Amino acid sequence: MTKADIVNSLYEKIGLSKKETAHIVEVVLETIKGNLERGEKIKLAGFGNFVVRRKVARKGRNPKTGEEIEISRRRVVTFRPSQILRKVANP
Repeated sequence: MTKADIVNSLYEKIGLSKKETAHIVEVVLETIKGNLERGEKIKLAGFGNFVVRRKVARKGRNPKTGEEIEISRRRVVTFRPSQILRKVANP
């Protein structure tokens, strides 16, 4: 499903104009993105949690050449589905 699919689905369900619906979707996604950039957790009841985790620097290996490389520290976003979403995905 793409962002355009989400906009179309909401457009059909709530009856606002496509432009207004697209704006709402954009604002929601920007809000989520902004909170994740600040390292805050996003908890959506009945859906799941988005969490920013820090990964430490570590040694890795280039699979093509076998050369050892340094993998820099970084932040990653993880998603953990709620029990409700798990039940829907695995009936």
